[in-house]
Amino acid sequence: MAAPLRCLVEDYPRYLQAFQLFLECSSEHQCMREFIQKTLPEILSSIGAEKDTLNVMGVGSGAGEMDLEMLGQLHLLYPGAKVDNEVVEPSGDMVYRYKDLVSKTPDLDHIALRCNKMTASEFEENWKQRNTNKKMDFIHLIQMLYFVNDPEATVTFFRSLLNKDGKMLIVLVSGDSGWSRLWRTYKQELCNTDISQCVTTGDIRKFLDARGIPYTKYTFPSQMDISECFSPGDERGELLLDFLTLIRDFSKNASPELKAGVLQLLKHPECSREEDGRVMFNNNLEALVLDP
Repeated sequence: MAAPLRCLVEDYPRYLQAFQLFLECSSEHQCMREFIQKTLPEILSSIGAEKDTLNVMGVGSGAGEMDLEMLGQLHLLYPGAKVDNEVVEPSGDMVYRYKDLVSKTPDLDHIALRCNKMTASEFEENWKQRNTNKKMDFIHLIQMLYFVNDPEATVTFFRSLLNKDGKMLIVLVSGDSGWSRLWRTYKQELCNTDISQCVTTGDIRKFLDARGIPYTKYTFPSQMDISECFSPGDERGELLLDFLTLIRDFSKNASPELKAGVLQLLKHPECSREEDGRVMFNNNLEALVLDP
């Protein structure tokens, strides 16, 4: 009898290992950096007029690499402004890495950093207890809505913190990505009911459209080399399968039927394409930019 399927997120060291391999095998960070460097400056060009201090909030910021990229672009736009940078991140390890990265990065004297080791919902309660009228000029939620209980409530709360000229940036996998097809097909078997996990920008856009909340959409193509997933026993392949399914030791613990079905779907044209004998998974991302 197959062992119960255990969510990969519950095994943080292996999840982190799988995530690092995902970054190595995918173009995710390259696509994000290109978006930050080429598109984000225009998005942020109206948030800081005549302000001495800009209030920025990162939710689920991880180790801070993308945060510092964005803060760098913000400094180029508003070189004379101070930045009050509020970070919400539940992992103590990631908070440590974030602070360490900041300490090793030169020319950040204009940034005041406050790290909140909390989940998004814990931070919401904490914010209400602070009883503050502080508003944010820029809030970003990058690849984090998979790990909350209620994405709609999370978006609604953080959007309520925006200044009148502020911007909110949400980044998730696209509704036409391979992830979306995988989740639509195997949501019952793979997705953890305690967190949203199987959410795409398509889901967020439906919510925004239903509420009449305007947004601007930006799409950036991304791909991930998953060729090793089809080599039984390959260590990297097994780790990538864990990341794709978010199941700890998926190959060992999934039923033969589930494993065969997932592998077959991963090669389906709606999920992947073949390029020079490699299987390239559709990791397309979308960014949604919201006003107050």
